[in-house]
Amino acid sequence: MAETSVLISGIEYKLQKLIAHNKRLRARVEDLESENETLQAVLAELQESHGQLTDQLNKKVIVNALESEMEIEEGRKLIKALVREIDQCVAMLNKE
Repeated sequence: MAETSVLISGIEYKLQKLIAHNKRLRARVEDLESENETLQAVLAELQESHGQLTDQLNKKVIVNALESEMEIEEGRKLIKALVREIDQCVAMLNKE
């Protein structure tokens, strides 16, 4: 009978340890789930921010490309004007 009592006490002790361990694990799971939700929200915000920044970068690239084309066109106009002026000067020199 004493052995049975000792065995039961040992089982009860181990059961209490398992219950306590289970509670700690459940608390840990809740903490991790909460952290996961927070990280998911942060990830969503970062993805949205990344999308916005990518759009802004694409727009800036397009604007810069258009500005470069405008600068090239303005440069061409300036060169044409200078060539006309040179031609006029050469024509004036040829008249003399």
